[in-house]
Amino acid sequence: MHATPGFVGGAGDDLTMRTLPVFFEVIELLLKAGVTTVAEAAFQDHVWRPRLTPLLGLATVRIVHCRVDAEIAFDRILQRNADGARRAHDEPGPDDRADYLQRHRAFNRVDLGVPWIEVDTTSGYRPGIAEITAFAGSPYGRSTSR
Repeated sequence: MHATPGFVGGAGDDLTMRTLPVFFEVIELLLKAGVTTVAEAAFQDHVWRPRLTPLLGLATVRIVHCRVDAEIAFDRILQRNADGARRAHDEPGPDDRADYLQRHRAFNRVDLGVPWIEVDTTSGYRPGIAEITAFAGSPYGRSTSR
């Protein structure tokens, strides 16, 4: 993004379309090398499951679902956008609240049939970092019902 003057992120933009395959190629490379890897993104099921499923045989996969109220998420986005550092993302502006809230509430979390934990990020992390780390490092994990 920084190497592309005037770049404005948007759904399906050229930079995103070129970056996605690289994202998964890097994850695959790290996993094949035996490197413990954390891949972070807003993994919506219909978008990400087809790309993550081929990686399941390469690692013990755990999913950490972060959850926060849509209103809080929207306010955080506006705060992050204030410094312009996230211009690679198609982030909503102050006038996009209603649309964003609707999309946030309709978000369909990735489901790979592997253990997952839900973390409330409203104020800190619940459960805390120690429990999240223990969950991620466990060969068995624990599934948490939605």
